[in-house]
Amino acid sequence: MIIALAAFLRLWNLGYPKKLVFDETYYVKDAWTLWNTGSEKAWPQNPNAAFEAGQVNTYLSDPSFVVHPPLGKWIMGFGMWIFGPEHAFSWRISVAVLSIAAVGLIMMIAKILFQTRVWALTSGFLLAIDGHAIVLGRTGLLDGILMFFALLAFYFLLRHLQTRTLDAPTWRQPWLLAVGVTLGAASAVKWSGLYFLAAFGLYVAFSEAIERRKKALLALEEGQRLNLRLWLVPSALQGLISFTFMVPTAIATYLASWTGWLITSGGYDRDSNANALLALWNYHRDAFVFHVNLHTPHSYASNPITWLLAIRPTSFFYESLTNGQDGCASESGCSSAITALGNPFIWLPAAASILFLAYLFATRKTRVGGLILLGIAGGYLPWLAFMNRTVFQFYAIAFLPWMILGLVYVLRMYLHTRDSSELPRAIRIVGGYLGLTFAVSLFFLPIWIGTWTPYWYWHLHMWLPSWI
Repeated sequence: MIIALAAFLRLWNLGYPKKLVFDETYYVKDAWTLWNTGSEKAWPQNPNAAFEAGQVNTYLSDPSFVVHPPLGKWIMGFGMWIFGPEHAFSWRISVAVLSIAAVGLIMMIAKILFQTRVWALTSGFLLAIDGHAIVLGRTGLLDGILMFFALLAFYFLLRHLQTRTLDAPTWRQPWLLAVGVTLGAASAVKWSGLYFLAAFGLYVAFSEAIERRKKALLALEEGQRLNLRLWLVPSALQGLISFTFMVPTAIATYLASWTGWLITSGGYDRDSNANALLALWNYHRDAFVFHVNLHTPHSYASNPITWLLAIRPTSFFYESLTNGQDGCASESGCSSAITALGNPFIWLPAAASILFLAYLFATRKTRVGGLILLGIAGGYLPWLAFMNRTVFQFYAIAFLPWMILGLVYVLRMYLHTRDSSELPRAIRIVGGYLGLTFAVSLFFLPIWIGTWTPYWYWHLHMWLPSWI
């Protein structure tokens, strides 16, 4: 039922608007040239109108300088190949499918973390109905794909933690191998996937060493002689094994995503060196210089400090009609808007929950809380070092699932700390809150999917001046 709800909200009228919205102007066209030629190609001046009208093969033979790896565009290009690039539906279908799959993934993750089906369903429900997730699941951008791979890697990490042993170091680490592959895929969508690789990799190494240290100290308390080999040597060896599974596999996966560029001759910088890998290094150097110097002013740029509170959501699309124009029957005019604005009754409590989890982890070292914070550490904290760059609120989709898991953790804790006399009332409060979030999502849905409404109704949703 939750998956069906997520699918409906992401697939209904997915082909609207039949226009390239926001950064679709880059990624959709890049995806199509990549699919057809193995690398991104340049386009004539002002190509969007022709592309939107179905003239999708007017790209040039000249290479295009793009600053994001190719995997996300390969995935988008596959959807365009299946359903036809002339249809706006096909520009977005791959992202939509992965967004729906992410709802299933968060339920599987929540079942592991919270051990009950009800909290798994609650987690999936909140991700399914949040506007930020809906908009990014209905738009041909890379960030929703990045979120899916990071979340999938987190699921594999949890499975690894469930099955790992503290016996002799072993190379039998299938779940850790899966973590490396999926984090390599995340990095092959956007370089910010590397932050998740660093966060998850450090957690694996340190948690393994800490658990082995506890085992050695326990043996000491039981009267056994402290044997450093029981802790240091196995920890070092297992750390090396874990590194081998995660980092080289991630690098190999990342490089595999560049196969099209490597085996063809028309990509940007492809001929800068006779050695293909050195030419690829030149390309990455140029892209890195672009990223670190990106300070172009943009009306919807937002400081990462504000992301948790959704202060400056990104407007992906907005069109208006005057009264009497094309059937508009409102004196104030009519509006069609797609705004990547999260449900305020999910985002604000989730932001507070993350701060509360940080306090609990600092004071009580809660394991589940720490695992949830791991996703925030990989998806959000690194951006605080780039507050002078041109960045956008919609990047937060990468760590939104962990915000929701944090919110569910606090809701669960609230119920579990009530005594038997208070529990019925507490259940009604939580149920009422979930009902309220659904009602608020229904209220905001028109500005998430571009429904034509009277202008006054659109303006009714702009609760803060910074949302306009």
